[in-house]
Amino acid sequence: MSPSQEPVFPEYETETSQTSRLIKKFKETPFVPIGMGGFCAVVAYGLYKLKHRGDMKMSLHLIHMRVAAQGFAVGALTCGVLYSMFREYVVKPKE
Repeated sequence: MSPSQEPVFPEYETETSQTSRLIKKFKETPFVPIGMGGFCAVVAYGLYKLKHRGDMKMSLHLIHMRVAAQGFAVGALTCGVLYSMFREYVVKPKE
């Protein structure tokens, strides 16, 4: 693209990479990536333990795994909302 042409998406910054945007998002809302990582960790652990479930039925094991993963994600999101409210209303109430 020549320097005289206008970019198609002017709001898109070409100097920012995906990594820098991910770091920026992580700084803004730190509990969302933590929740996603925890969800993946619970699912991976559940799949690993799937071989050693003993006499437990497969459907019951999958239900327990789903509940644990959802609980971790919802807990992380709740902590994130509480953290955002704390930052917004308690830390900087002066205007």
